[in-house]
Amino acid sequence: MLEQEHRIVSLLPSSTEIVAALGFRDQLVGRSHECDYPAGVEALPVCTEPKFDPHGTSAEIDQRVKAILQESLSVYRVDAELMQSLAPSVVVTQSQCEVCAVSFDEVQRMTCDFLDTDAQLVSLEPNGLEDVFADIQRVADALGAPERGTALLSQIRRRMDTITAQAADLPHKPTVALIEWIDPPMAAGNWMPSLVEMAGGVNLFGEAGQHSPWLDWEAFIASDPDVIIALPCGYDMATTCAEMPLLAARPGWNDLRAVREGQVYVTDGNQYFNRPGPRLAESLEILAEILHPAVFDFGHRGRGWQTL
Repeated sequence: MLEQEHRIVSLLPSSTEIVAALGFRDQLVGRSHECDYPAGVEALPVCTEPKFDPHGTSAEIDQRVKAILQESLSVYRVDAELMQSLAPSVVVTQSQCEVCAVSFDEVQRMTCDFLDTDAQLVSLEPNGLEDVFADIQRVADALGAPERGTALLSQIRRRMDTITAQAADLPHKPTVALIEWIDPPMAAGNWMPSLVEMAGGVNLFGEAGQHSPWLDWEAFIASDPDVIIALPCGYDMATTCAEMPLLAARPGWNDLRAVREGQVYVTDGNQYFNRPGPRLAESLEILAEILHPAVFDFGHRGRGWQTL
């Protein structure tokens, strides 16, 4: 039986990666403005854009996003005319975070108003790690290839389970503070606490399956973590390094154990940790390398993370 041909528009980077990993890269006809992996997807028509200037400091971006959220449902807009011209049969979006990508309500409204009523809207909601796995299967099912989802998930779980089993036997489990935004400081939630535990660490802030919380600075200083890992959403390593002095200027920073012992790390939060898709396996590898460098070496140092 021949598989159905699709015309897929993906409105967030993680779903573009999922579609490609499932073997449907050649059926993508449109993407979001942030989709940049795998290589070559940048050539696809761009269907979204931010309603704010994405350049500037983390504090400036935070203020712009908060101001827009007070006025509208989403901080991004969809090019409805372009979407109509692309005539997608499947549109993949999300309903998990209004800051991460275009809002589900806006996409749903655009689908009803501008697209063929037969267009299938697939909405992802990756609150925790198991939700990410469920979303991968959901995309595979929507594309009529459930067996591809099963095979991909088996591969991802096998890689992650191997690390988890090896880390579980390690005698030392360092305490870890994850920084998902720098100014104002935010810890990492959702799937990240699970990844820290799987990599052989003890997560201090943020709960698995819950949205990322703002970080209470006094509580952060009092926790005196063994390891601090910065992985800001949307930032590569160079941008994160440029922002880190804002944290270093805060009271108590220089007295922290992690700072004194050189256990502060910056990562490519944009490419890895904040994309709930197949590359969470690489994200786990990066965490394992950072937390237990004598045990794990997957070759990500310098590309996915570095010591501050």
